[in-house]
Amino acid sequence: MHQETLQLIQVLEKTVSPDKNELEQASSFLEQAASTNLPEFIKTLSDILRHGGNSPVARMAAGLQLKNQLTSKDPIIKINYQQRWLGFPEAIRTYIKKNILGALGTETSRPSSAAQCVAYVAVTELPHRQWQGLVSQLVTNVVQPNSTEMQKEATLEAIGYICQEIDSEVLITQSNEILTAIIHGMRSTEPSNHVRLAATQALLNSLEFTKANFDKESERNFIMEVVCEATQSADAQIKVAALQCLVKILSLYYQYMEPYMAQALFPITLEAMKSENDAIALQGIEFWSNVSDEEVDLAIEDTEAADAGRPPARVSRHYAKGALQYIIPVLLQKLTKQDELDDDDDWNPSKAAGVCLMLLATCCEDEIVPHVLPFIKENIKSENWRFRDASLMVFGAILGGLESSTLKPLVEQAMPTLIELMYDNSVIVRDTAAWTFGRICEIIPEVAINEPFLKPLLESFIRALKTEPRVAANVCWSFTGLAEAAYEAADISEETGQPDTYVLSQYFEFIIQNLLETTDRADGGQANLRPAAYEALMEMVKNSPKDCYITVQRTTMVILERLQQVLQMETQIASYKDRSQFNDLQSLLCGTLQSVLRKVTPQDAPQISDAIMTAMLTMFNSNKSGGVQEDALMAVSTLVEVLSEGFMKYMEAFKPFLYIGLKNHQEYQVCGTAVGLTGDIFRALKIKALPYCDEIMQLLLENLSDSSVHRSVKPQILTVFGDIVLGIGSEFKKYLDVVLTTLAQASQAQVDRNDYEMVEYLNELREGILDAYTGIIQGLKGDGPTPHPDVRMLESHIPHLVDFIMCIARDTERSEGTIAVAAGLVGDLCAAFGEPMLNYLDLDPINEMLVHGKKSRVSRTKTLATWATKELRKLKNNVTAAAASW
Repeated sequence: MHQETLQLIQVLEKTVSPDKNELEQASSFLEQAASTNLPEFIKTLSDILRHGGNSPVARMAAGLQLKNQLTSKDPIIKINYQQRWLGFPEAIRTYIKKNILGALGTETSRPSSAAQCVAYVAVTELPHRQWQGLVSQLVTNVVQPNSTEMQKEATLEAIGYICQEIDSEVLITQSNEILTAIIHGMRSTEPSNHVRLAATQALLNSLEFTKANFDKESERNFIMEVVCEATQSADAQIKVAALQCLVKILSLYYQYMEPYMAQALFPITLEAMKSENDAIALQGIEFWSNVSDEEVDLAIEDTEAADAGRPPARVSRHYAKGALQYIIPVLLQKLTKQDELDDDDDWNPSKAAGVCLMLLATCCEDEIVPHVLPFIKENIKSENWRFRDASLMVFGAILGGLESSTLKPLVEQAMPTLIELMYDNSVIVRDTAAWTFGRICEIIPEVAINEPFLKPLLESFIRALKTEPRVAANVCWSFTGLAEAAYEAADISEETGQPDTYVLSQYFEFIIQNLLETTDRADGGQANLRPAAYEALMEMVKNSPKDCYITVQRTTMVILERLQQVLQMETQIASYKDRSQFNDLQSLLCGTLQSVLRKVTPQDAPQISDAIMTAMLTMFNSNKSGGVQEDALMAVSTLVEVLSEGFMKYMEAFKPFLYIGLKNHQEYQVCGTAVGLTGDIFRALKIKALPYCDEIMQLLLENLSDSSVHRSVKPQILTVFGDIVLGIGSEFKKYLDVVLTTLAQASQAQVDRNDYEMVEYLNELREGILDAYTGIIQGLKGDGPTPHPDVRMLESHIPHLVDFIMCIARDTERSEGTIAVAAGLVGDLCAAFGEPMLNYLDLDPINEMLVHGKKSRVSRTKTLATWATKELRKLKNNVTAAAASW
């Protein structure tokens, strides 16, 4: 063995040393070795991993180091590592692959390091049609009679890792081979539980690309038989993994489950739910949560199909309704097994049972009531806090699924008891009571704002705001729903467009004062209390009537004062935690500022705008956090909205920060917010924004052509082009050619139609293009009774524009939003260019799109499609009238 290899082995053994100095030296040595000659370093690591004579520690550490050079949790670094690997000389890659594949089953420690190395090389090479014989070799390792237990286990682990990480499309052609190995390892005749577990976990990771096998009844029956057998294993880990497979199979292949449900899936999962082993019980509960989820989706699909006059692609078998009488008693029993030292992060059967009940209520609606009502009535006043809490949880959980006629009397009857439970001596019961009110205030708030209940309810809320953070946070959520409901129930003044007063008016100032105190609590960092209190504050202000305006004004000043205090704390930040809390607080204050600004009258806004803008500029200057920058930009956006042309006085000071935002390609949310704000500025300042137009247009066009800019920002930029033209009118002529060329290129975009996200993106992109064209036509046409001559500059582009509208009209996957803007553009073309447009636009696909739009449930789509139809009809009538006069 070479001296260098021996030295590397010694260093690898020190990577588990308890001595901090040794650890740092080892880490430094490994970094140096990797940067000196990476291919040689990985090659040596593969030698150390391969040879059984090396210590288990050295081999495991070698595998770990090797794996870390192949992959990363950061997606960008991961892609770089994969490209780097593919760039290594083929001879070195072949040598390493031979070593890591040969190491499978030779290690004495679990889990196998070699399995991870094989998997990450496979994930890199298989999509490029390299390492062609790998899958066959892995299958052979599992099925050949003389394979050892360790070899089968490590190989199945490798298969599992590959299936988990790789794009499922890559493995579809080899799914038969992979399944053969997995099912072989899962059989009940397999003597090793380690092998069975590795095989079951591999199956879980491979279910997406085994669709062809599930489509064939004989293969499906065999897979289901093996999985159901595995759920009966005495080994708890195998049982849990097999149940996880059933949960996933149900979601992926619901339509095939009927033959197995009654005789296998129902008894297996019901038994699992009853288990005292939490991991097993959780999977049993998860199965029925997934059944409910799936059947809710199927009900929606059924409604959509009926509306479209076609049969649904899949139908619900109503398994959840059929199982209610059997599974509800088990769920109720699990709900009474709460952990007294409950940690929000710990997922347990009691919490899972609550979620499952919510999903069952959504799925089965009123049918769930007779199964749970006796339990609620019997236990809501139980001496045992666990039963009081469980009955409260059941009551809160079922609210979301019930019809109003069932729900209202149920909640009205329960209100006095629920308010009483807000004062319970158990914090867990009070927490659940507050959560239940959160649900009531969200789902049926009209009961909560009812006169007999409102005052005692508010008294219980105000008291609870001063108790444990978890209870106070749920109360904040309740205020959010209450404020909205009170506002919606109030009479709107025709003069102001908002209510003069509402049921919370007499309590408003007191609630605001208590919420402000809650945001300032020393323990506000616990249970998400501070954000919840600010959120409630925002909603209270947003939904405030005219007679509460003085309190809104005071709140505005408090928030401004706090923002200035927080900004002065910058110099006292000592740790990462301090910085994080400082950033969160700034974001919350920016959000609250937006709410109060929207309520401030146009007369009052200029009096506070200087202070607001000073604070915002200080934040932009000092804070590098993307989240804070985004929230500050949004606050400025609201200020622009409120001040309108009055924002002009701040443009010189603000423009450098707007430009920084537009150039922030790394944090695309910040960039997107800056783009949106640019549109707001041009809508508000109009022609006054012209001095900034050259620089802004240059930045926007650069962003469009830059591949590092996140795709979600690009449709927003196209929309903003429309805002700019509407703002500066004919001054846009200098940018017209480059923008029209850009729009023509963007309108040619095509995406993978099998990828739902990409189809959604295509619709967003097209909406942005249509927005831009609409803005250009309207901006150049002008507001006068006759179109401005400048609009004629677009005449040569009309054929392309109409082709684009036709493309959308023929697209069966167009969105409602796209139809709306396309219809609007049809109307604008008619209004701008008159009768000649009839030949272009009076075509069947466009007329059919407009008919579809007029029937839309989305009011904007309906309005624009109706208007476009009228504009087309007007042109037809003009042509007919002209022909008649001849």
